[in-house]
Amino acid sequence: MKKNITANIITLNEEKHIEAVIKSVQEVCDEVLVIDSLSSDRTCEIAESLGAKVIKQEYLGDGPQKAFGVPHAGNEWILSIDADERLDANAIEAIKNIDLDTTDYDAFSFARKTFVGKAFIKLWYPDRVTRLYRKSACGFSTASGHAKIDAKNVKALDADMLHYSYADYAEMIKTSHKFITRGAKIAHEEGKRASSLDPFVHGMGALFKALVLKGGAFHGVNGWNVAVISAFSSYMKYALMLEMQENE
Repeated sequence: MKKNITANIITLNEEKHIEAVIKSVQEVCDEVLVIDSLSSDRTCEIAESLGAKVIKQEYLGDGPQKAFGVPHAGNEWILSIDADERLDANAIEAIKNIDLDTTDYDAFSFARKTFVGKAFIKLWYPDRVTRLYRKSACGFSTASGHAKIDAKNVKALDADMLHYSYADYAEMIKTSHKFITRGAKIAHEEGKRASSLDPFVHGMGALFKALVLKGGAFHGVNGWNVAVISAFSSYMKYALMLEMQENE
């Protein structure tokens, strides 16, 4: 049973993911928008063949790119989902059971199960994200950094999104370089300063939080892998901030 919901997906060269995510949201959405950042692969072709409406827009940043598609949506309710995410069966059932015409909530959040390859990373669960929202009441922040929906009246659903973020740990390490650089640049542009101790303090803090406070030490090799990569990323973010300060 589809509802009057518009799925909003941003893409860039996502031909390996786009079919699965579109078929996932079509279980509950009667409209699918793909906002494509000028892909050079078959992303747009595949999306259109599945009935999605494709709008091409040069990348504006994560939040602004997701906000760009909203005026093109024909429905009041928007389901924002990334190309590497899927709706779990319990999320599909939860959405079907919501009466969107009478609900007092402006948005709904999901727990997110993230995978590296086939490994479910317990350390990151539930990683709750708000993704189903009423466009007249809330929307994505256009601030720099990772996109977030600005909403106050949010209902937490007992339902999951599946997040296939990395094919393997090699891809995770490669991708972390992008986030380290972007995080350091944004912090520097905002006027934040790093001391010579910050790389060590934040790196060790991230390791302690992941292994001890979140129990990653008891999650096997995957818990340790993620904890070490997270600690390295935190360390290098502040190391790059120091370098930027020195080069001013």
